[in-house]
Amino acid sequence: MQFRQHYTRDEARALLPQIRDWLGKLNTTRRQLLQTDQRIAQLLAAGDDVGGDLANNQVKHLAAIKALLREFETREIQIKDLDRSLIDFPAIIGGKEVFFCWETDDEDIEFWHDLDSGYAGREKL
Repeated sequence: MQFRQHYTRDEARALLPQIRDWLGKLNTTRRQLLQTDQRIAQLLAAGDDVGGDLANNQVKHLAAIKALLREFETREIQIKDLDRSLIDFPAIIGGKEVFFCWETDDEDIEFWHDLDSGYAGREKL
């Protein structure tokens, strides 16, 4: 087995509200980091010194992203595409290790795929 943690469909479902929250925070923080990075790049291009609140905000955004990603990592839940909020939960189906596959637009955990097949190999549960 490749994963220590395996989720039942009900266990994965129970985590969806928290996962939606984490993904929302990740996307918001990523946007904030991008804005901060762009502002720093503008200042540096103009020859200005960069520091203070701007640099502190950049570090805070990076730390927040790292903490949110750790929430997924410690649970062995994989983010396959952050822009699409595509998530894989390790699971066992028929004695075989697979992923439950979920996207933010999905109402429920409705699909699974082999570890190697990815999104293209999604099958209905």
